[in-house]
Amino acid sequence: MTIAVSPDLSPALVLNADFRPLSYYPLSLWSWQDAIKAVFLDRVTILAEYDRAVRSPTFSMRLPSVVCLKSYVKPARNPAFTRFNVFLRDRFQCQYCGSPHELTFDHVVPRSKGGLTTWENVVAACSPCNLKKGGLMPKAAGMIPHQTPYQPTVHDLHNNGRLFPPNYLHESWLDYLYWDSELDPE
Repeated sequence: MTIAVSPDLSPALVLNADFRPLSYYPLSLWSWQDAIKAVFLDRVTILAEYDRAVRSPTFSMRLPSVVCLKSYVKPARNPAFTRFNVFLRDRFQCQYCGSPHELTFDHVVPRSKGGLTTWENVVAACSPCNLKKGGLMPKAAGMIPHQTPYQPTVHDLHNNGRLFPPNYLHESWLDYLYWDSELDPE
């Protein structure tokens, strides 16, 4: 699964004041219009620019490709419990068969048996596996999730998000993405 990004729209990568992206998935991007507005409101510093420029009769400015917030935005301590974040935690794969298709979510302990809709009881599941398991307990269905469901941290979701980069990454963004990953030996 990828997020579609059009290079023709000249989006700006948005970094927090610590020079890390606000989010990896979806990648923190602003339209060029929002980036320019933030520059004029003195909320960001431009770190890299595109070759394209916007012009008025009295002014010309190259479009920002990477901007950094001047004020640090404290990340949420706990991610929201959403369908998307469950899928991201489970890397967009059915936790029973590994399929990335027709994803929905499954209550490991069915609601009919007292299971709650919580991080610790919900996993990503493809529709066929979800129908096959139905209202059965995992052992009775012979379907144990590959990964025990857990409440992820924001860091967990960011790390998983790095596995699903957008279809387009501008070269000026690469110094700011995955910057804490291991370097290739030369």
